[in-house]
Amino acid sequence: MEYRKVGKWGLMLSEMGLGSWLTFGNQMSLAELRKVVHMAYDAGVTFFDTAEVYNGGVAEYLLGQVLKDFNRMDYVVSTKIFWWGERTRNQRGLSKKHLVEGMRASLKRLQLDYVDIMYCHRPDPETPMEEIISGIEFILGKGMALYWGTSEWSAEEIAEATQLARERGIMPPIVEQPEYNMLAREKVEKEFLPLYKDPGIGLTTFSPLASGVLTGKYIDGIPPGSRLERFPWLKKHLEEKGYLSTETQRKIKSLKEIADSLEITLPQLAIAWVLKNERVTSVILGVSSAEQLKENLNALEAKEKLTDGIMKEIDAILSN
Repeated sequence: MEYRKVGKWGLMLSEMGLGSWLTFGNQMSLAELRKVVHMAYDAGVTFFDTAEVYNGGVAEYLLGQVLKDFNRMDYVVSTKIFWWGERTRNQRGLSKKHLVEGMRASLKRLQLDYVDIMYCHRPDPETPMEEIISGIEFILGKGMALYWGTSEWSAEEIAEATQLARERGIMPPIVEQPEYNMLAREKVEKEFLPLYKDPGIGLTTFSPLASGVLTGKYIDGIPPGSRLERFPWLKKHLEEKGYLSTETQRKIKSLKEIADSLEITLPQLAIAWVLKNERVTSVILGVSSAEQLKENLNALEAKEKLTDGIMKEIDAILSN
């Protein structure tokens, strides 16, 4: 396992992280996820990611239970604030009220004094950036989080937040958490280019398998019991992005041929491809079993098989 700096900053993360969306408390029980977390930790994974919205706070609670098994200085944990409830406007978004109250509630569920990274889970056009930065200043000042970052923000929004943070004399966002995979490349490889120098952001990317599309399981349709059958909203989302189109599935068939020639699986190829980008600090894995985690971890070995020539072949297939 390689450990990478978060951009220009001093914090180090394992190149693979373990996420908790859709799995912790939903697809895995406490006993199952404890096995998965320990397997990941034993393999060198020291970065664990969650959010207040994941399974209505249950993911944070369960992760907190398992993290008790480890020394606090031996891992990095992050959470994300934006969505909690819908009863009032103050239960969602990035108002100073929700940032502070959401952070306190997350720490209570995690049973931690602080998280290493707090992300603003989405941009909030209804809240002035000055107010968002004021909320971040309070959270950092009270020691509830050591660093902060953004998730699915635009380069322009991150640049504005950076400027205002510096004007207030606080640390700017050090990390962005975008979707990044073979089918989603624009932000990481083009839009964010100016941000790698200033403010020097790192990336903790999610969805390396494009919600399972890059496993090849949907080449011949939606199999019974699959994630897309159980979550119709996710299927609709992927259809809108073109991930389930005939053309995309044709590309995935060609990618599988490359994986077969390298004697690795398609998921390992997809994860290894993300890891080849030096801008990526850590790729967040989402697994629902120990067996799936084991396969994904083998992408570390697969990474060494992705020569410059293989990467060019992949680019020719993707043509994106």
